[in-house]
Amino acid sequence: MNADPAELAKFDQLAHRWWDPQGEFRPLHDINPLRLEWIDAHLGLSGKNVLDVGCGGGILSEAMAQRGARVTGIDLSDKALNVARLHLLESRLPVRYEKATVEDFAAGHA
Repeated sequence: MNADPAELAKFDQLAHRWWDPQGEFRPLHDINPLRLEWIDAHLGLSGKNVLDVGCGGGILSEAMAQRGARVTGIDLSDKALNVARLHLLESRLPVRYEKATVEDFAAGHA
């Protein structure tokens, strides 16, 4: 596993702010439309299975699901995943969230 415990702790402390477009994650909210357009234009999201590694609170995961992708988001932060799952109750999008490293996920889905 190549996760930095200090980084995980930092994001755990900010987890409740993931969906605040004026908070600490504002840069992610601001860039999300641009990166979503780029991904969709180059890969096409509709009908694709997508893995969002380090999904955090699910900002990109939900946006890709809105474009028709079947998204699985993985992260190591329980708090961020809880925020993502709670937000999913509101959006009702087809996103699945798991606590996993990319290595463990790959080993379990090979």
